[in-house]
Order: sequence, then C-alpha cells, then structure tokens
Amino acid sequence: MSVDQAQDIAGGDEKATATAAVEAMAAPAAASYPVAPGYRLNVRSGPGTNYSIVRVLSEGAEVRINCQTPGMWVSGPYGTSNIWDNIGSGQYVSDAYIRTGSDGYVASRC
Repeated sequence: MSVDQAQDIAGGDEKATATAAVEAMAAPAAASYPVAPGYRLNVRSGPGTNYSIVRVLSEGAEVRINCQTPGMWVSGPYGTSNIWDNIGSGQYVSDAYIRTGSDGYVASRC
C-alpha cells in the first residue's frame, strides 16, 4: 500500500499519519522462538555473560526477538554463537539457547 492509498483510506489525514499506517502494515509480526528444552535461561543486561542477570526465563519459555547483536561467544545446545537476542529493553539472551532454526541472524541488527 502506498502512502497516497493510506491517505485516501485515512480520509486525507496528514502524510505522517499515512506513512505510519503503511509502516505498521508492512512490519512483519514478531515471531516467538522457544528456549532450548530443559533450560532455565539467564537474561542479561547486555550481550555477554559478563553483564548482570536481570531475570531468568523458566523452562518452556518462548521469546520474541526485537533485534540481534554480536557479543560474547557462548556454547549452548544449538551450537556456539556470538549472536545475542534482544528480547526487551536492556534484556539479552544468547542465541545458542534459542531455537530459531538458523545459525545466523533472524532479525535486524540492534
């Protein structure tokens, strides 16, 4: 949908409103990914085990990945990776513990 089409639907509102509507419609829904079975996963304040633990995810938890960033290398049930998943403001988990189905990035970089 173009901005002009969104403006027509919105009744001729401001271009910024129409642009926001187009961007919201174009953004894919965030997928949920499971934590590796049998693991309680530490959520860190940054992309490494040297960052403080801000909370712990319970077994069977699923996470939505906002973005991903390189950080400390970690070995886990899904291999060894330096990719860290941002799951909230100041909340990171190692991608080596998240079943994304990929050894690479599945979300935009932070």
